[in-house]
Amino acid sequence: MIRLEKRPQPSRLISALTPVIAVLLTMIVGGILFAALGANPFEAIRTLFWDPLFHPQFAAYSRPQLLVKAGPLILIAIGLSIGFRAGIWNIGAEGQYIMGAICGAGAGLAFYPSESPLIFPLMILAGALGGWAWGMIPAILKTRLGTNEILVSLMLVYVAETLLGSVSTGLLRNPEGMGFPGSRNFKQWDAAHNAEIVSNTGAHWGVIAAFIAVIFAYVLLSRHILGYQVRLTGEAPRAARFSGVKPARMVLFCLGLSGALAGMAGMFEVTGPAGQISIDFNSGYGFTAIIVAFLGRLNPIGILLAGLLMALTYIGGELAQLMLGLPAAAIQLFQGMLLFFLLAMDVFTNFRIRIGQGAKA
Repeated sequence: MIRLEKRPQPSRLISALTPVIAVLLTMIVGGILFAALGANPFEAIRTLFWDPLFHPQFAAYSRPQLLVKAGPLILIAIGLSIGFRAGIWNIGAEGQYIMGAICGAGAGLAFYPSESPLIFPLMILAGALGGWAWGMIPAILKTRLGTNEILVSLMLVYVAETLLGSVSTGLLRNPEGMGFPGSRNFKQWDAAHNAEIVSNTGAHWGVIAAFIAVIFAYVLLSRHILGYQVRLTGEAPRAARFSGVKPARMVLFCLGLSGALAGMAGMFEVTGPAGQISIDFNSGYGFTAIIVAFLGRLNPIGILLAGLLMALTYIGGELAQLMLGLPAAAIQLFQGMLLFFLLAMDVFTNFRIRIGQGAKA
């Protein structure tokens, strides 16, 4: 009795406004959620979005953190968006992020305590290769055996988490750490520390890499033949094959690129804000970046803005937990609402609901 009917011509205005509407709906429903938890909904929304930037007591600390949180989200989301545009669904960026951190940290610790200027570039390369290799596992299985890259990449996240726990208590554990799990602290080793480039801004090399990735992705998708092939593969797979695009190569390229960028994000995080490999190093950036990619409409500039917005919810969420006593799960649910309402708005933008006898299939 109820079915969705595709609209002949979706509204361009509504499509453009979809992210804004999704954010507003998230605020409304999130406010109801916070009220149910006993908090003032207006105060909670203000704490999430306004206080981190403009409150005189918190802004001095929170503003630099905006770039610190946004850097890995943007870097990972850029890689994911290129694959998503081609219809290649890498859901396991969290695992690639972890493996990049492990490989990058391991490459650096192999040369401890050297202060060679080559150590940090080597760690960046090792982090990118670690994430790339982890991304190539679902890519090769898909091209050779026809497996589903969604399931394989997602399951590999749990393998990566197991390896993270293993190296934190074994191979990479600090021999001077009194038996506690975790590697040496990179913040105490100048050659391997991803320090702020400009003091009190939060801008480190990971943030610079994120901005470079945005520019690279924009040029690739709008000015390069490979970007055209990516878009064509996602929008018209049969036409892409007839035009000479090799599906297997596209899978390898997209999963490899997204894995490398996620691995670099992990490496920059472990040598910067996190400071060390530990059993709880992974913070869910790989999963949150999926929300960022879709909230940014898979567009590099949109992803840049969406990454900053999502970073704001991280910082504001920490403030809300501290000042209002909201549970961390409520903040995570609030972030997840963004994706839910975005996808819901996409459905209603592209389809209309038919009810009644005429709705029978």
